[in-house]
Amino acid sequence: MTAFFSRILGKAARLAMALAALGIVGLDMQAASAAELAKDLFGNKRLPAAVAARSYGFYSKGCFSGGLAIATDGPTWQAMRLSRNRRWGHPKMIALIEKLSREATADGWPGLLIGDISQPRGGPMLTGHASHQIGLDADIWLTPMPDRRLSPTERENMSAVSMVNEKTHRVIEKRWTPAHTRLLERAASYPEVERILVNPGIKQKLCETVTGDRSWLRKVRPFWGHDYHFHVRIGCQPGSKGCKEQDPTPRGDGCDKSLAWWFTEEPWRPATGPEKPKARDIMTMASLPKECRAVLDAPSPVNEAAVTFHGKGGAPTAVVAAPAPEQPEVADTPVITDDGTPAAANAFAPRPSVDIPLPRPRPKTQ
Repeated sequence: MTAFFSRILGKAARLAMALAALGIVGLDMQAASAAELAKDLFGNKRLPAAVAARSYGFYSKGCFSGGLAIATDGPTWQAMRLSRNRRWGHPKMIALIEKLSREATADGWPGLLIGDISQPRGGPMLTGHASHQIGLDADIWLTPMPDRRLSPTERENMSAVSMVNEKTHRVIEKRWTPAHTRLLERAASYPEVERILVNPGIKQKLCETVTGDRSWLRKVRPFWGHDYHFHVRIGCQPGSKGCKEQDPTPRGDGCDKSLAWWFTEEPWRPATGPEKPKARDIMTMASLPKECRAVLDAPSPVNEAAVTFHGKGGAPTAVVAAPAPEQPEVADTPVITDDGTPAAANAFAPRPSVDIPLPRPRPKTQ
């Protein structure tokens, strides 16, 4: 009898230990969920969150909901690197790209080749950019659109043309045209645009050649890279309470000693010591705004076509979620506008008159 009870007690003890272990495992799973790499989760979402358009966090640490894709082809644009699935942005960003393509064509630019905007729900990318996470950034190639439609293979493999000599950091004169200047001036003319990043050599070229009204040069900021494309950034949009604004740019046109710094040895000096991991490679869900988990869990639209913007008057009129279990709310009821931007049910607050806030200075001279 004693042996029998010993066996029973032994089994009970093992069961208790197993249950305790399960509890620990449960806690570990919760911790693991918070420690998941955000780039893996966001990088594998193929469609946006079919709820109101909102940006959460900062340009380099955040996410967004209610995104639209710009069509792969429009009358005045073509999208590049389609396999990356980075044609998505806040509806205001997508509408602005279309407007820029249309008005730049009227200025004499043949049409836009559109690079990366954002992933469907933003967040850190599997490769590439540190920013582009909240749907308010877009890259536009400095190569004009050809007079034919590019094939899918060409869109993946065609190289953009660098405008800058990598040794002197100056513009290659035979490649730069007045049309490039007009394109940048047009982009800077929109009140929503708060900053345009270009290579320091391009900024220098503008400083040397722009006459008349130079006030728009304040928005054009020098930064590493950006020799074959320029980076357009708009400000946080109405309704995005969780969106973090940037610091303002310095006064003046930026054609001063802060620009001269880029033509010293310091900005180009090789780094020393062990290479630090890139933020996107270590950023976890716990690092992002809490709303980003709800953005990930939100339902998707019925298909990509329902959330693809084709041009003025050609936007989807509704964004319908695919059948799914009830999901957490991440935003308020969307506002429909009549100001000429696409009136999608996931998207638009009225177009504001925006005072221009500007990004964190990096480096301090920027």
